[in-house]
Amino acid sequence: MSVIYSTLTSLINKVSDEFRKSFLFTIIFTILGFIEGQWVNSFFKKLYPSENFLNFLNKNRILKNHIFNPLIVLFIFAIFLLLALNSVSTSLAITLMLAFAGFFIGSAVIPRYFLNDTRNILEFKRRDMYSIGFCLILISIVFFFVSIASVGGIPLLKPSIRYLLKPILTMPVFLIIPGTCLVASSYLKDYQDEKITRSQARFRFIFLLAMDCALLLLLGYRTPLLAAFLVIIIIGFYGNIVSLWEVVIGALVGVGAIIGIGYFRSLGELTITSSTSPIYSLQTRADFTLHVLNLLDFIGGNFGLTHGHMLASSIPGSDLGPRMMVGKLIAWRTEVTITPTLIGQMVVDFGKVGVFVEMTILGFILGIGFKLMQKTKNYFYIGIYSLILTYTILGVETGLLDIQVLVYFAIAIFVYLINIKKSQI
Repeated sequence: MSVIYSTLTSLINKVSDEFRKSFLFTIIFTILGFIEGQWVNSFFKKLYPSENFLNFLNKNRILKNHIFNPLIVLFIFAIFLLLALNSVSTSLAITLMLAFAGFFIGSAVIPRYFLNDTRNILEFKRRDMYSIGFCLILISIVFFFVSIASVGGIPLLKPSIRYLLKPILTMPVFLIIPGTCLVASSYLKDYQDEKITRSQARFRFIFLLAMDCALLLLLGYRTPLLAAFLVIIIIGFYGNIVSLWEVVIGALVGVGAIIGIGYFRSLGELTITSSTSPIYSLQTRADFTLHVLNLLDFIGGNFGLTHGHMLASSIPGSDLGPRMMVGKLIAWRTEVTITPTLIGQMVVDFGKVGVFVEMTILGFILGIGFKLMQKTKNYFYIGIYSLILTYTILGVETGLLDIQVLVYFAIAIFVYLINIKKSQI
């Protein structure tokens, strides 16, 4: 395995080096270096609020130490349920209690017995992680322009053409999220090693976020846009690059972006009027998704219906994707994609029993990642935890059903299991 890793990273490092040495990227990095210098030494930067701004937030121990604890997933799930206009059925209430209990046990109880000694953890080279992230960003930028060209316009300006985007072309664009995660983590490593200042690290984080927002906003996608915000904020927070008050403000901006984009897109599609409350589109979306979950819970019962086929349908080449399968199960319509929430796939595949087991496993993955990150303060483990927590939070509505997201979790599980094994030697 180490031979494969060494060969792969060596190749990626060469590709990354060649691109960064090219005339185009030399100019780009020179310009960015100049702007960064002006930013760091700018008089106007002094007008920006200090770390002690809204200092009362720092006095709250829960916010300061546990704002991105895995249990935030349950908190957001609860808010999502409260947004819905209708209540849950008795059967679904039982399923949700099992889900919450399983996740709590997996994230807060079981990890106490693992990784109490982190002296032998895996170490990843900063250069390797940066090169992988850089190449992923390059791929996403290329496919962004290909996607725009394929529909003949910008989806944000013409909402109707967003539905003409082809998943085979847009999926690579979303690689900008893990790419940004790895590059930002690499800059965090530079900051930890005192190779760059905090101001330089903050500028680079802002630039990465601005680049992500530009690409994803123009495509008209809300969920990946929020993913970009979350990844940068979580890495910055645990790397002492972003202050707590900035996390809170960033969270409000992220929620506002979801509401705003959804509102204006709904206006463009004539599904609501300008007199409708902006939050109404979010409420109706939550209500519809909860209605879907009620139906899936009825179908799944105690032991499930599809027995793993929905999760397996995430693999490219399947006749139906998982969200199309949801459409077929509840309405016999395979031409639409329907989000089933975080536990929708679990209950259809394996019923209430499966929900408890899978949520326990999911909680354990996040709990181990959180513990490893807190004990080591290692840049890589901060990055990988930020990535999987981000997609779990977003999965509260959408579910963990995209193949690339499942790959991120598979990598995290593999790395965590190796560390658990090494800690027991």
